[in-house]
Amino acid sequence: MNVMEMIPAAEKAAELMRSLSHPQRLLVLCALGKEEKSVAQLRQELGIEQVPMSQQLMRLRADALVEARREGTTHYYRISRPEVLVVVEALHAAFCAVPKGAGRPRPGSEKKAAT
Repeated sequence: MNVMEMIPAAEKAAELMRSLSHPQRLLVLCALGKEEKSVAQLRQELGIEQVPMSQQLMRLRADALVEARREGTTHYYRISRPEVLVVVEALHAAFCAVPKGAGRPRPGSEKKAAT
């Protein structure tokens, strides 16, 4: 593979990673996943105040990672590019997924309480 041919792709990937580099923006994209959600839904799910939520959504729109539509006074957002969802899902699998068997103690590994 010719490395010189990878330069444009590397630049696009770096742009995407810069957009994802803020924890709140990443959380918004994780919360959206394959769904469309209103700003109110996102705020409630993530516990982010109005001003920071607006700032992060504005940045995500400017970077063309999300699209918005308006219905009355409600704004709905969704991920606009399939590669964004692929990266978000990969990050979720690497950092958030519960390892297989986690959450259940192995037989015989329970500690007895001292009396």
